[in-house]
Amino acid sequence: MSDDEDSKNNGLIIGNTDSIRSFLKSASADPHLSPDLQQTASTLASQTELPYKHFRALWFASRSETRPKLSRLLYGSQFIFSSPKPREKSEELKQRLKKLADMAERNAYEELVKDITPRKTANEPFSSYKDQLGL
Repeated sequence: MSDDEDSKNNGLIIGNTDSIRSFLKSASADPHLSPDLQQTASTLASQTELPYKHFRALWFASRSETRPKLSRLLYGSQFIFSSPKPREKSEELKQRLKKLADMAERNAYEELVKDITPRKTANEPFSSYKDQLGL
């Protein structure tokens, strides 16, 4: 269980119940499991929360004749979901978001004062026939 710190932060974490603890204690003494898995089972048995990845590895490695059903083990256990670390925004994105926020603020202000400010006239060249002739 060398990646214990990583597994604490990533993946599904389950709450340790009496049935899980009993299974882990029997797995820590199971001669059919490797010493590494026995050590992992022993370590997990004393924890209140454990990574599902390690628990599943122990369950699959146990003999099917002796292991309890997975649904029975997980019954009553809490699933603990951790939120991922928020992504960092690039400087380019931050500038773009600031520009868009400024534009939105400016548009909201213009919408607010549109009744009391004079209308902007668009000076289109040659907008009428007289303008085209220069009259």
